[in-house]
Amino acid sequence: MIFDKSHALMSLRPNAAFRIVEDNLEWLTDDVTPPTDAEIQDEIDRLQAEYDAKQYQRDRVYPSIGDQLDMLYHDIKAGTLETGDWITAIEQVKTNNPKPE
Repeated sequence: MIFDKSHALMSLRPNAAFRIVEDNLEWLTDDVTPPTDAEIQDEIDRLQAEYDAKQYQRDRVYPSIGDQLDMLYHDIKAGTLETGDWITAIEQVKTNNPKPE
């Protein structure tokens, strides 16, 4: 996802109204001070960094909840909860998509 001026403005001044026409900002809320260009750029950078830092979460594709419950049921019945199919499947996803340090 690429963040732009509108994302930053909605984040910085969530209760304000504005319009952007050809990259020109028209501020529509008189009782709220518009952010500076530097504040807007800083917020775009912050939002992008936060989004990028969570890419590993979006890359993790776990088995469906139904499949996980089925695996858990069979692992519980077999007494293999700590070594069975469910824990193996979850650990594989986490290993393939580690959380950054």
